[in-house]
Amino acid sequence: MSQQKSKPAIISPDGCGCIVLLMCIIVMGAIALPSYLNMANRARQSEGKQYINSMNRAQQAKFAENGAWATSIPDLGLGMKTETTNYKYSLRVTKQAAFNYGVSKRKTETSYVGGVFRVPVQDVQGTTAILCKNDSPGTIELAEPTYENGKVICGKSTTEVTK
Repeated sequence: MSQQKSKPAIISPDGCGCIVLLMCIIVMGAIALPSYLNMANRARQSEGKQYINSMNRAQQAKFAENGAWATSIPDLGLGMKTETTNYKYSLRVTKQAAFNYGVSKRKTETSYVGGVFRVPVQDVQGTTAILCKNDSPGTIELAEPTYENGKVICGKSTTEVTK
């Protein structure tokens, strides 16, 4: 009878590497996921910013054409809804200004407020506008911007959105 010698089990360094590959995929996913979620948040917030900008421009156009503000969202002529998945939109007008609101429906998202003000421009009435965002996320209506000493400024706890 011949006796075979058994070889000890050796882990080969040039094996399939499945575990290493799986670990790399997990690490890359953990790095990419927060970035992806942040992109989704920015996309939702972009809606609010764009809608309020459009509402501000529409108010300026209405005032230039009629000498008066639009008093409802349908009057703006934008064909926009007063509520979307992410925001509730509304407006409020006075003799001197129109305020446009985009209030987030999520506690983690930014809300926006726009103000369009009557201003004297060489013996005629013109307008100036501002877009503001809340300093901390939330679902509350924001403080209105004001027009003081020839300048528009954002209200309390809000910051101007720059282009």
